[in-house]
Amino acid sequence: MAPVIVTVAPTGARRTRQDHPALPIEPEEIGREAARCREAGAAMIHLHVRDGAGRHSLDPDRYRAAIAAVRREAGADFLIQTTTEAVGIYARQEQMAAIRALQPEAFSSAVRELVPDAGSEPEAAAFFAEQAEREVLVQHILYDAADAARLADLVARGVVPARGASALFVLGRYTKDQQSSPADLLPFLADWHLPWPWAVCAFGHQEARCATAAACLGGHVRLGFENNLHLPDGATAADNAALVHNFVAVARQLGLTIADTRGARALFSGG
Repeated sequence: MAPVIVTVAPTGARRTRQDHPALPIEPEEIGREAARCREAGAAMIHLHVRDGAGRHSLDPDRYRAAIAAVRREAGADFLIQTTTEAVGIYARQEQMAAIRALQPEAFSSAVRELVPDAGSEPEAAAFFAEQAEREVLVQHILYDAADAARLADLVARGVVPARGASALFVLGRYTKDQQSSPADLLPFLADWHLPWPWAVCAFGHQEARCATAAACLGGHVRLGFENNLHLPDGATAADNAALVHNFVAVARQLGLTIADTRGARALFSGG
């Protein structure tokens, strides 16, 4: 089995310090948290930024400030993945424009947001072709098995390139109180045939169990305050690094190898 890539999602688009006082929002806070998480075993950060009022933002300048802080604190080589998440604010054209302006090394995008229907396919195809030409690492977010089937069709028809691509299975998005279960992974894997790295993210107190199940089945994991604030025993985690440290310790007890940043780049790029 390939080494497990641990991604940390420390902030997300919606939570505030009312949810957790240690939620990193300002660039320097995110940078320091990235450094702690890398030390705990994370190979990549899934990066969100906020505007002056604390709301979700895709502003390239705010991203540049956060990326610079992560580079200073966590190392110039740390793998940084930005997002195109709409959060009900951005249209798909704005999402793509933000990526074109920022030109990140890696980003995630939801299939249902950027390619919601047949009419959107030509524009999306041009966008993804540009990213493949730049050798950007694109992670396609899938919320259910229907999304996974649609992605497979888009790849088969050449709308979405296979180069430098991976998938993220979002577990439990529509369960009560957004509490994920390891069983939520099964519908995704039942008909998954793309030869890509895949990862999971999960909501709620079973995040670590979902991550462990995925890792044992050959997948990768995304952890952090974006989706979960609690350790497996129900205690509130002190910070994101505590969630990473807990998972890494369990994974190593199971004999799994944890990827470093260099290894993560190689796996995501197909190298």
